[in-house]
Amino acid sequence: MAIMVDGLGMRAGEHWLFRDLTLDLPAGTCLTLAGANGAGKSTLLHCLYGLRQPTDGTVTVDGRAPDERDPGFRRNVSVLLDDSDFFAELSPRQHLQLLLDSFRTGDEPDPWLDRAGLGERADVHAYHLSAGQRRRLLLLGAVARPHHVLLLDEPERALDTQGKEWLADLVQAECSQGRTVVMATHHPPLVDLADQVVTLG
Repeated sequence: MAIMVDGLGMRAGEHWLFRDLTLDLPAGTCLTLAGANGAGKSTLLHCLYGLRQPTDGTVTVDGRAPDERDPGFRRNVSVLLDDSDFFAELSPRQHLQLLLDSFRTGDEPDPWLDRAGLGERADVHAYHLSAGQRRRLLLLGAVARPHHVLLLDEPERALDTQGKEWLADLVQAECSQGRTVVMATHHPPLVDLADQVVTLG
């Protein structure tokens, strides 16, 4: 299993965000986390990435306990969280080239940018991009690097209708390539893509 969760629980003060959660996700599957704001979706993603330790239970992601400080774990688990950022002083081409070179993929940034609709904006400073274009660049950064597991926190945020369609295609492509995707989302078409849906709260 790419992700195994057994009896997971997280308490905030006297309140349990979730409890006794058990999941078995094989490679190539998609799980969506649904629920109202504050239900614990982002917290669960943080547990899967090792940013927070659960109150109860155990988690295994890609064969090891989640620990974002562990280079071996980070090498195989890619993430886009609410506070993810990019190099605003760089152009989208420079930003993505830096990432691709860091992971020694051998890829060129332009095909990635073209597929995301950012080809015409490839050489402007990233802080001149619209909110939706910035979101596309962040999503590109998450999927262009090597990974086995992809964690996404409300990836549809700031995307227009065309951007959300591109995102849905991106998630489907990830799963078809054998990667496991877990995403917190309020967007019904993304929920419909899931092999499993967990509603928190």
